[in-house]
Amino acid sequence: MSDRQRFQNKVVIVTGAAQGIGRGVALQVASEGAQVVMADLSPYVQEVLAEIEELGGDAVIINADLETYAGAQSVVEKAIATYGRVDALINNVGGAIWMKPFQEFSEQEIIKEVNRSLFPTMWCCRAVLPEMIKNQKGTIVNVSSIATRGINRVPYSASKGGVNGLTASLAFEHAKDGIRVNAVATGGTEAPPRKVPRNANPLSENEQQWMQEVVDQTIDRTFLGRYGSIQEQVNAIVFLASDESSYMTGTVVPVGGGDQG
Repeated sequence: MSDRQRFQNKVVIVTGAAQGIGRGVALQVASEGAQVVMADLSPYVQEVLAEIEELGGDAVIINADLETYAGAQSVVEKAIATYGRVDALINNVGGAIWMKPFQEFSEQEIIKEVNRSLFPTMWCCRAVLPEMIKNQKGTIVNVSSIATRGINRVPYSASKGGVNGLTASLAFEHAKDGIRVNAVATGGTEAPPRKVPRNANPLSENEQQWMQEVVDQTIDRTFLGRYGSIQEQVNAIVFLASDESSYMTGTVVPVGGGDQG
């Protein structure tokens, strides 16, 4: 367990907790005293639960399809049934499935990108709102992206632009209810290979080239000239979820080594 206990007696929902940044966030808040509700469709979330329990933390998991409102509702209901309330919601589900010029996307691919990277955040915000309004307090952190200005992933970029708009407007609308809403616009992040790939098909030669263009553009726009680490993203997300950021709301914080998105 961490020496810092910023989340002692706090109930925190983390979506997309099975791997990557979501896993890092779940482990961090659990180590700081949170009761964690981890939402993910992947069975690998069981491994994260085992890690938390091994460290003496308190967590539960729920398998939910967050591309649906019913799935988002089920996560909030699980948190309330298990721990009695929700103090913080960290929306981590999302991520570009394909990287290629916009004219190469099919209609269905565009819909899938938006369903993955905008709707889970929107549905979870909507699902948790009545609980937070009732309690007259709560904190929401949305994981956005500096790719709102990026190449070869226009549907994803548009989705994350939507997350930024949702963040600002929701914060404005519900500050009177004691609810803070912020976002972290993550930059390029070094991560282990995904256990469950977003796109299971092997990349064609063109797709490999388009992906490399994304990597080159990301590094070129980053002052520090490198990708960040998962922990560097986790640090910012957890700060915004904690009371340390109590005078911040409606803000999108870029964590991209100088790239403002």
